[in-house]
Amino acid sequence: MGRRLNRLVLAGLAAAATAAALAPTAASAAPVKPGPTPNKAVRAACGAAQPGHARCLAQYRAGRPVHSGRSAAAALPDGFGPADLKSAYALPATTSTKTVAVVLAFDYPSAEADLAVYRSTFGLPACTAASGCFRKVNQQGLAAPLPEADPGWALEAALDLQMVSASCPTCKLILVEGDDNSFEALAAAVDTAVRIGASVVSNSYGGDESGFDATVEASYNHPGTPILASSGDFGFTTAQTPAALPGVIAIGGTSLVRDGSSRGWSEQVWGGAGSGCSAWHDKPSWQHDPNCQMRTTADISAVADPATGVAVYDTFGIPADQAWLILGGTSVSSPFLAGVIASTGHPEKVTAQRLYAKKASVFNDVVGGSNGFCGDDYLCTGLPGYDAPSGRGTPRGLAAFQ
Repeated sequence: MGRRLNRLVLAGLAAAATAAALAPTAASAAPVKPGPTPNKAVRAACGAAQPGHARCLAQYRAGRPVHSGRSAAAALPDGFGPADLKSAYALPATTSTKTVAVVLAFDYPSAEADLAVYRSTFGLPACTAASGCFRKVNQQGLAAPLPEADPGWALEAALDLQMVSASCPTCKLILVEGDDNSFEALAAAVDTAVRIGASVVSNSYGGDESGFDATVEASYNHPGTPILASSGDFGFTTAQTPAALPGVIAIGGTSLVRDGSSRGWSEQVWGGAGSGCSAWHDKPSWQHDPNCQMRTTADISAVADPATGVAVYDTFGIPADQAWLILGGTSVSSPFLAGVIASTGHPEKVTAQRLYAKKASVFNDVVGGSNGFCGDDYLCTGLPGYDAPSGRGTPRGLAAFQ
């Protein structure tokens, strides 16, 4: 469970880490070969979940403390920031004011304050409750009472809110907090997010699919409101709920590095990116991969590898001088792409079916890397065209969603 996250251990890790012990800043990071080998410096924000419950999918490692005495460039925290991500995915400046909802379990007490630090650090416009840009509600859509706080899920929420901010800095944000991490509570929170005005909904959590999916499936199917869900961080394995549900856009993950290409970036399949062949959900008519007779995940992807991760600020239980962390997991890619979809100004047009109908040229094809063992099949290997870990690929600008 997320509440088992030891914040003292996390803070100690952040304080003890040095630039030599961990990866360099995103601007100077050398290419990292993706693969399934665990990185002992990387920890999961949430532990295993009981049946019928979800676990959050954020993974974190320490970054260097940010010191005001460093140069302006060096004073930025480690990990990719908004400018890096906009460059990698050719995103234009956006003026969309659509609303993106992040659905998670438990309360994140320092959400608004941490979001303010993240946005000011990277030069993004303020997004506050007073201005109407930011709202935090319980699963009924009310400002109070909020559920109990949980440090693991709070770190997930920090990541999600900040990734939406990175891709759509002018979008409005709603954090909808489920009473707990049961799928019933989270499904109710998704319904609430749509009811109170979300244009896009991101879900960075999951659990093994089962016959129980039928009881929550309708909550993840809202025509006109794209529902995104992380495909999981466990490599090629059983499909995850809610990512495998028919109404959901399943989001996979990549390792993203700078290079000397004309794009300036390259990607491979991240070794932890979730992919799978559903045992419970029929093959949609618009999905045509040959070796899975049921629903295949994922559909599209973006950066997720903690080794090439993103900067996130979270002070819930952490001293402010140690609060900048580097996060990864498909928890990064889902909210980031939710913001990209919202930034088009017409998110209601976006469905998984339309993504499969798009020309290949609107995606960065993710070739190379593997998330498991499947005889080099597309179900676990980054191959030209569609592959399960990265789906159709990563967005090349907004064209994939227009």
